[in-house]
Amino acid sequence: MDVLITYDVNTQTREGRRRLRKIATACQNYGQRVQLSVFECTINQMQLETLEAKLLGIMDVEQDSLRIYVLKTGREKALKVYGLDHYVDFQDPLIL
Repeated sequence: MDVLITYDVNTQTREGRRRLRKIATACQNYGQRVQLSVFECTINQMQLETLEAKLLGIMDVEQDSLRIYVLKTGREKALKVYGLDHYVDFQDPLIL
């Protein structure tokens, strides 16, 4: 399934900046960054639950926000992109 993960982390403190890095790193392990705090991931249900638990363990629910959108129709049907798009479809064959 395709999911879109967005987050907003309060970075006014050193601890907040640390949480921001940890959340970005966790998301990078499951998908690709398409904007500063936005990741697109193609993952299965178990991976989604694992990632969600990991992110909830990192974030501070009093200061940060996290949104996970499950794209029911898939990325190609649910998304319109204007401007730069650095997304790489790893489902397609890669030519080196």
